[in-house]
Parts: sequence; structure tokens; C-alpha cells
Amino acid sequence: MTSSSAAWTTEHVRHLGEMFWQGRNPAARVYESMGADFFLAPAPGWLNLGLWEGDGSPDEAEAASRRLVATLASALPAGGVIVDAGNGLGVQGPLIAELVRPRRLVAVNITERQLAAGRRWLKEASAAPVVADAARLPIADGAADGIISVEAAFHFSSRRAFFEQCYRVLRPGGVVTMSDLFTERMPRGPVELLCGLTQLRVFGLRPGAAMSARQIAAAATSAGLADVQVTCCGDRVIAPVRRGAAVRPLGRPGRPGHVTAARALLRQVELLWRRHLIDYVLLRAVRP
Repeated sequence: MTSSSAAWTTEHVRHLGEMFWQGRNPAARVYESMGADFFLAPAPGWLNLGLWEGDGSPDEAEAASRRLVATLASALPAGGVIVDAGNGLGVQGPLIAELVRPRRLVAVNITERQLAAGRRWLKEASAAPVVADAARLPIADGAADGIISVEAAFHFSSRRAFFEQCYRVLRPGGVVTMSDLFTERMPRGPVELLCGLTQLRVFGLRPGAAMSARQIAAAATSAGLADVQVTCCGDRVIAPVRRGAAVRPLGRPGRPGHVTAARALLRQVELLWRRHLIDYVLLRAVRP
């Protein structure tokens, strides 16, 4: 049996510490502590919540995660330079490469640890790994044909700055396609406030991450992007993941407290969803 000292890694301890004393880069701490067995991952390696056709059955989990990436990638131009902003553990890279056939795929991640963990997937996708903040992309003006960001923008230091970077980095006619969690309304009362603050701290989110779908779209427009299209689809993302979590194992055996913490966090997510505080959006926009 795994001992408690072996169960909790240095990354987990740092992540826990930043719940109380948030550092300059809380998102990096969160991502460094996430592995392929992250409790919210529907399937190993896939950190997105998925786009579901069913009710959250574990049998559909990987297909749902692939479907979300494929849906976003379908908006990208083929054969060009594509930037994957917040590429997770790299599993989505080969799928993007297969669907879009990019001339060059650049995988941007806030932490080198995740790029290292996804090395084999990056190699399969022929992707160039870059450690960077998506709000300060180290890419030349007009160098990209498309930018894809799968369920990462709420972790960026600023969505507005990210959209400004999209405008700068994309050539005219270039496309940004992304999925994001948004806040429908602010918490009311102590229970909602506690749930909201806990989620912010656990997932390393800054208060500015709480934006409505309309505010996110407005931020894209104010950055100069055009033809901004938003599709709310929490019923195909949050709802099935919530139902599916009730019937699949959470956490990894031998890690004391992980399962209990995971279930507590999911109960909070369920409350925020049921009370219409959070939802999920797909966004597409064009650099004019």
C-alpha cells in the first residue's frame, strides 16, 4: 500500500499552499499538480470536460473529450500555423494535427512540467513546445493562421490580454476558437459565496476570471476581433460530467483525502451549476 508521504507530491503541497497564499502564477501551480489521473478528467490524459451526446456514461468519456477538441478544431484553417494555447498534457495535439494538417503546430503551456509530461504526444503531433503565458505570446505579429484554446482561458492571467494577443498574432482572416467556463451571475448568500471562493482558490483562478459569456464576447470584440460567435452548452458539458462522476472512481487509491476532497469539490460544482452561477461556452472569432 502506498504511504501517505509517497501519496502527496511536492506539487500537491505547493498547490495546497497557494490556496491560502496565492503566488504570482497560481495557474502554474494548479497545472503542475495535475496528472493524467486528475479527478475531473473524464478519461486519462484528457483534461477537458468533454462535449457529450449521452448522460455522462464512462463509456463515452474519451469520445466526449475528443469531440470537444474536434468541434473547436473544425473552425481552424487547414495547412497553416496553429497555436494551441494551454495545451494541457498534450493528448489533444495529435487530434488537432490529424484534423487540421497544420504546417506548424505550436503548443503553449504556462508550465514546463506539463509539456514534459506530454512529450510523446507533442512528438506525435510534430508540435513545438513553448513555455509562456497566453496573455504574452512569444510569437511574431501576424505569424499564425489559427489559435485554439481548449478549456484554459479562465486560467489565463487576463482574457482581455489573451484576445489582444490573438489579434496581434493572427494574420488577417485568421481564426481563434476556444471553449471556456463562464459565470452567469455572482454568488448570493454565504453558501454560494463559499462555493465560489473555494473553486477560485482550488483551481488557482483570479477574481477577474469571473466573467459572463457576454463580457467574454465583448472582450474579444474590444480587442479588435470580428464575427464573434458564442454558443452556451453547459447541458452538454457540465451536466453530464456531474452525472458521470457519481458512477466512476475519483482520485487514485492510496492518496489519503483525494477522493473525499474530489467529491466535496464536485458537490460545489453541482450547486453552482444547479443554481445557474456557471455555464460553458464555445467561442469563435476572426481577425479582420
